[in-house]
Amino acid sequence: MNFSKTGLVAVSLAALVASGCSTSRFSSMDDQQPAPLQAAPAGKVTANQLPPPAAPGTTDPSQFPTAPQGNTQVASLPPDGSAPTGAADLTAASVAGVWNASVSGQSCKIATPQTKFGAGFRAGPLHCPAPIDGIKSWNVSGKQLTLYDDTGGTLARLYSSGGSKFDGQTSNGQPISLTR
Repeated sequence: MNFSKTGLVAVSLAALVASGCSTSRFSSMDDQQPAPLQAAPAGKVTANQLPPPAAPGTTDPSQFPTAPQGNTQVASLPPDGSAPTGAADLTAASVAGVWNASVSGQSCKIATPQTKFGAGFRAGPLHCPAPIDGIKSWNVSGKQLTLYDDTGGTLARLYSSGGSKFDGQTSNGQPISLTR
């Protein structure tokens, strides 16, 4: 028998293709249906007039509205910027780790390793909304946890709310909460 190289390659390729189509690797997935999703909770939405924007560079905390009272996830801070009653003294070790952040109702994660960076420690926001997406570092002083941007400007100040939770405000007045 006399086979050409082209004919031999064609027969080999046809056999390879035919054998690859008969796999049973995915047959167990054919019968599985995804579980139905639960309906999203319906809530009441309220509208309020926002205060006029602050002048650039203004950081007077008394001009920022406090978080609404009632069933909220973020505690309001005293308007003078002092620590809330009962806030605990902080250490870098108590803050280091990965946190679930809530910024004005939007969720993300913030990594706070104890890697020295500038005047504090490096920080890494993970899929966070503005302005928290700009966090580059963090530090603790007494009862306060401060989050900084790449120029060392303050993005947020938070205080321990007990256990593994911090509450505070961003520099533009948005409520922020960190939990583990």
